[in-house]
Amino acid sequence: MSIGVKICGLTDACGLTAALDSGADLLGFVFFPPSPRNVTVARAGELAAPARGKARIVALTVDADDRTLDAIMAGLEPDLLQLHGGESPARAAELRTRYGRPVIKALGVRTAQDVAAAANYAGAVDLILFDAKPPKGATRPGGLGRAFDWTLLAGLDLTVPFVLSGGLDPETVGEAVRIARPYAVDVSSGVESAPGVKDPEAVRRFIAEVRKASVGHAAVEAVAEKERIV
Repeated sequence: MSIGVKICGLTDACGLTAALDSGADLLGFVFFPPSPRNVTVARAGELAAPARGKARIVALTVDADDRTLDAIMAGLEPDLLQLHGGESPARAAELRTRYGRPVIKALGVRTAQDVAAAANYAGAVDLILFDAKPPKGATRPGGLGRAFDWTLLAGLDLTVPFVLSGGLDPETVGEAVRIARPYAVDVSSGVESAPGVKDPEAVRRFIAEVRKASVGHAAVEAVAEKERIV
């Protein structure tokens, strides 16, 4: 199984082109003003236009109200909606039904109990994204470029596929995939030359490392499947 790649926080055509040309599966646009990666709906639409039909578009929001979400969904028409705030399972399920789009729910991780909380979203979302919990006093959600203990995800058996995020970059993603064996990986600051500015070469290297790790991942999956059959 090839591991999916999401390049998130895109703000310019250079970064988007690098992600698209390198084979990214998902392209994320952030709609959260405190973030240096925040974009307007109009700007996201312009950037996403050449990616239609080549990669899936993701709209990332943080505890957004219905009016804000309506504007994003109507203006961008994303393929998926990512909820990166404190949205409850009920809220996630409501939005999934309201917009008829797959929903990704991000959860902050510091301990095994944080990982276990993902079970509460079974049936309400389509993907769980595990990110590091923000440091104390942070004004934005997410790991802010920090990693968590990936071994907390080793052997994880969820009814919902999971995405690994937090502290990933071209140097670390191969090891992260080996340990956690995720459905997909997500990167933002790990492929940037400055906050909100994607480095095309880092994007290319990151995706290449994921593809390389996917080969070993597929071999492990094949052995595991054979063992289950036997």
